[in-house]
Amino acid sequence: MSLQQQVSSAFLENGCLAQAMPDFRSRPQQQEMAQAIAEAIEQQQQLVAEAGTGTGKTYAYLVPALLSGGKVIISTGTKTLQDQLYQRDLPAVREALKVPVTVAMLKGRANYICHYHLQRASQEGRFQSREDAQYIPILQSFAENSTSGDKAELVEVPEQATVWQQVTSTRDNCVGQDCQFYKQCFVMEARKQALAADVVVVNHHLFFADVMLRDEGVAELLPSANTVVFDEAHQLPEVAGLFFGEDISTSQLMDLARDSQMAYLTLAKDCVPLSEAVPPLEKACRDFRLVFQFEGARMPVQKAQSLKNFDAAYQRLLETLSALTAVLETQAGRDPLLEKCWQRGEALLALLEAWLKGNHANLVRWVEVFSQSVQLHATPLSVADGFGKQLNAQPRAWIFTSATLAVKSDFSHYQGQMGLLAAQTRHWQSPFDYGQQALLYVPSGMPEPNSTAYTAAVASVSLPVLQASRGRAFVLCTSLKAMREVHALLKQAFEEHGLDYPLLMQGESNRTELLDRFRAHGNAVLVGSQSFWEGVDVRGEALSCVIIDKLPFAPPDDPVLSARIEKMNAEGKNAFMEYQLPYAVITLKQGAGRLIRDEQDLGVLMICDPRLVDKPYGRRIWQSLPPFKRTRVQQEVEDFFALINSLS
Repeated sequence: MSLQQQVSSAFLENGCLAQAMPDFRSRPQQQEMAQAIAEAIEQQQQLVAEAGTGTGKTYAYLVPALLSGGKVIISTGTKTLQDQLYQRDLPAVREALKVPVTVAMLKGRANYICHYHLQRASQEGRFQSREDAQYIPILQSFAENSTSGDKAELVEVPEQATVWQQVTSTRDNCVGQDCQFYKQCFVMEARKQALAADVVVVNHHLFFADVMLRDEGVAELLPSANTVVFDEAHQLPEVAGLFFGEDISTSQLMDLARDSQMAYLTLAKDCVPLSEAVPPLEKACRDFRLVFQFEGARMPVQKAQSLKNFDAAYQRLLETLSALTAVLETQAGRDPLLEKCWQRGEALLALLEAWLKGNHANLVRWVEVFSQSVQLHATPLSVADGFGKQLNAQPRAWIFTSATLAVKSDFSHYQGQMGLLAAQTRHWQSPFDYGQQALLYVPSGMPEPNSTAYTAAVASVSLPVLQASRGRAFVLCTSLKAMREVHALLKQAFEEHGLDYPLLMQGESNRTELLDRFRAHGNAVLVGSQSFWEGVDVRGEALSCVIIDKLPFAPPDDPVLSARIEKMNAEGKNAFMEYQLPYAVITLKQGAGRLIRDEQDLGVLMICDPRLVDKPYGRRIWQSLPPFKRTRVQQEVEDFFALINSLS
């Protein structure tokens, strides 16, 4: 029986999936998608597959992947989906198919507790807060008793706790085979299991950092794979850009300084020059950060160089790093940790020297400013060539799937970004009855989005809609500034109108906690930015309205985007139509996708931006959205919610 025949049999109404899962209902779109993936696996083809929400795309790729009999790598955009696949979906499908496949999950090393750094942190006793110190006994118990060392399993220590930085390793500070805990290493054990497994679940960051660039000893994983499946594949262009480029951060230099000081105290107390070389580097890092007046800035190298003191501060970084590295070289033979510090110093020095001198036509050099650090990037204008080399390295099937890859069923933007010009493309509509389940509302009378009055207008037109929906809404903004303004305006309006809807805002606590609170309240309004545009699943009445302030065009002053636009225009292309508009459409489809998550969901998608109606390109945007019923009349929105409320 061919793979396609096996897949067809599994999805029958009385097939093995239906028999094993009482709630399973096969959908025509799901069956077609599974068949297309089975064909791509058999033919070792590239397939780009967009499947609307509710298609059941997870099972559509898991069934042919597990039945194929070859080694499979499944890569996800988020660790949330990675955990869900490994803990829930894969075991369920494997059990239903009764196939004897072994499964492993592999994450980046920052997700696994490190015995060496845990011991070192507890001995040093230098913590950023009292909470961090209190977490150490919990972490020690976890390290002793856990079989995986995966921090996702330890709910007592929040994922955002700063102590994790001290008790996990990085590629820079791992001492490898010289480590006294090498045989107990959770990272090495996870890799060993991944190499032995038939199906390995990774995420996109790990795929590019470890598997594709072969940076961290998993070089055997990709060559042995017959099939690679990317779920949430719309995230790949951005993630790939991070890894095909190079960057260096002052936080890496501060880490080196800290580790060098610890090496001095524990291994080279007689080498006073080592201790003396550390403070100047730390000061140079702080001074370099002070060159930039505010955090959150992203600027091209030319703008950074025009800032007062940039050149002098950059030169001081080079000098102090060079001095520390020279001292480390004299001590490298004494201990593996000292040798590792020296090697890190050499590598960081080479990166720092190359960054300012770099003049590669395909690389954009730019600066990103954080509250405590500065990151220097060299990002490729295109990842198509680099990724294309891997695609053609040896025959295998490559599957790319997401709910948002196409613009009006046209995949050329995505294919061009990823070098997938030879790929087959398929599109399946969502099985949901969007015309009955949802309404797209574009309010009339809105000012131009670049108007100073725009954000206030967004809050003003949102208020009656939020009253009609009885809260139960996401308000998604395209910038953090707009998010804070809208939140403040809504808070004031709620007080003035006596509305008691709980008002939440991104950043008040971590995303998981905010979503838990949102669901628990049942009538909350959550104002968010980028974090809530995708990967968020709130089913049922708790989310009945999604309000989007503006069409999510990438900010025109983004240094990488600016360089890409400049290059495309120089080549005679229309950068707006070929790059900026497709980017906005795909992002908007993600935000809109938060609203209707199953057949019972009902709700309103409100897009405040008048360009959706007023501009010639607006039609191309809304035609790419699910086929909601459309209106510009507020009363129709109120009537729609009145109907929903009468049914609940």
